[in-house]
Amino acid sequence: MAGTDEDAVAAGDDALYVLTAVLLTPAKFPSVLGDDYPEACAALGLAPLADGYGLVLGQDGSGARWTVVVDDVSLVAVAIASWDCGMEYDLSPDERTVVAALPGWPLAVAVAAPGVPAPHDPDPEAGDGPPLTPPDTSVWGSAQRRLGADEIALQWARWREQIDDANFSRPNGGSTGGDKAAVGRSMDGRIVDGEIAGRVTTDGDASARAVSQDQATDSEAAGDRAAEDAAAGDRAVGHTASGEAEKEVRKGHSGIRRVLAEARAYVDSPPPLGRVRSSFAPGDARTLRADGPGWSLVARTDDIAFVLLDDEPGEVLPVGRGPELPGLLEALDKMAVRPS
Repeated sequence: MAGTDEDAVAAGDDALYVLTAVLLTPAKFPSVLGDDYPEACAALGLAPLADGYGLVLGQDGSGARWTVVVDDVSLVAVAIASWDCGMEYDLSPDERTVVAALPGWPLAVAVAAPGVPAPHDPDPEAGDGPPLTPPDTSVWGSAQRRLGADEIALQWARWREQIDDANFSRPNGGSTGGDKAAVGRSMDGRIVDGEIAGRVTTDGDASARAVSQDQATDSEAAGDRAAEDAAAGDRAVGHTASGEAEKEVRKGHSGIRRVLAEARAYVDSPPPLGRVRSSFAPGDARTLRADGPGWSLVARTDDIAFVLLDDEPGEVLPVGRGPELPGLLEALDKMAVRPS
């Protein structure tokens, strides 16, 4: 949201016209910056304080981009909540709460302050160090993968309705049948009113690889052959020449097996703060988000999970509940960081 004269806070020797703000706390941080809270803080050169920070993004009178870091998290949270409800809010942090004024923006901002030059980086001598720049999301990678997971968590119902439970293979090696499920192929992200929003388009001709959780954890029983099959990229859905649909069942997906094993390890050896987060969901459920090296997992505690991998560009891999996923999600939820 574009600022006015009243929406100005100190940024060096100039005033900052506030455009938007985000929280940087263990329970809620721009995941595009890292897999966990300390990593996101490190991207900005900040110490991972337990209470976190508020990031106020704006322009000075010359149009230069600045990110003002404040320790008044509650003030920034109230401003974001007000904007989300369509209400005006004068976000003017006290100068005593300013921790740092960093040149540049760490996130992409789609708006600009009126009456000042177009957004640009400050002069090199104006700030300490090079200007902050948003992570590159033009190609598939960790930042784009995390934005995709953000979108699934935000639009759970939309994604869930694309997955027919009949697509999941039975643990005994049989098939439940079912049609192809749409899978996200093109993802990009932007910042809107203080929230990171990944926009995902779907390709109805692409088939989602849906596997049950007990299949994904079957690596020991399946042996080396299953791992070799998964590495070869065998698909769960096929069609005969006569048009009769049939499934070529795999013993499990090696990437999903790795993700679930690492997620289980989090229960016994807690990962860096913010790697596992729990947020509100309808009913008595919770939305779980877990990240790790090269992967993101989004789940509802009463439903299935979705996995995204760095080494599988654009793929969204659904994981059925099976006999073990509910217990894993319950354990992760107990240890997860929650918004205060």
